[in-house]
Amino acid sequence: MKASAFAYARATSLANALDLLATHGDRAKVLSGGQSLMPAMNLRLISPELIVDIGQLAELRGIAVKGDTLVIGALTRHVDLLKSSDIARHAPLLAEAIKHVAHPAIRNRGTIGGSLAHADPASELPACMLALGATIIVRGAGGERRIVAKEFFTGIYETALSPQELLVAIELPAARKDSVHFFHEFARRHGDYAIVGLAAQARVHDGKLADLRLGFFAVGDRPLLAKAASRLISVDVTPVALAAASQALDEELDPQEDQQASPVMRRHLAKVLLKRGVAALLGRPDLGAGALA
Repeated sequence: MKASAFAYARATSLANALDLLATHGDRAKVLSGGQSLMPAMNLRLISPELIVDIGQLAELRGIAVKGDTLVIGALTRHVDLLKSSDIARHAPLLAEAIKHVAHPAIRNRGTIGGSLAHADPASELPACMLALGATIIVRGAGGERRIVAKEFFTGIYETALSPQELLVAIELPAARKDSVHFFHEFARRHGDYAIVGLAAQARVHDGKLADLRLGFFAVGDRPLLAKAASRLISVDVTPVALAAASQALDEELDPQEDQQASPVMRRHLAKVLLKRGVAALLGRPDLGAGALA
């Protein structure tokens, strides 16, 4: 199957792209890397009248460190994130997650902004944004908006972006010296869609979690920043405390059934990742003993 007929416009500037979106509204779709948009069009899941190609807008590409903030342009490709020393130094969780995004051919073309705007609930990067406390920068005819990651993702393939707005950049707090991270996903094969995954960022003081952000993906209609993490902060993490947090997580989950897994399986795997992740963050292998291999 191929996409239905559409008009095409290559944006010559950010202002030009915003003018096109303001004129055509929800009849237009933005093309950045095209790794999510084109398959959806070919399957006739979406049929836009106009494609606005922003791929040549150099102003939306690049990685910069500004004080304690890491700024990533929306058109920065996955492969550039993977190769960046600034990402490795200031957002190692993101560097680790990128290795799991699809396959090299996809990473060579796909962009971070495209991935976030697509908002696939099984995607690695939206969950990373929750765990890292990201701010999503969007721009429209009315000016710029700054949206915290937790409020940006609103449903399956849905975000807080309006049809007249464009995601232009992402800001991440630079990792502190006492930060630790964990990333793992269960998938049939490396590069396949995740069955369940966890992106976690924490700070550890004197053997306790001073802060903990657990970003689960493929467990509902959007990435989940687990409230259950609060049960493990500033306490001695024992098997009993971990079991209580696991039960609290179970109550937050709303997994879907598909050809890959049942809701019961996804709930089980999410709790396995919670146990395994906390054990790794604390350097306590005893806490993860017996978790599913």
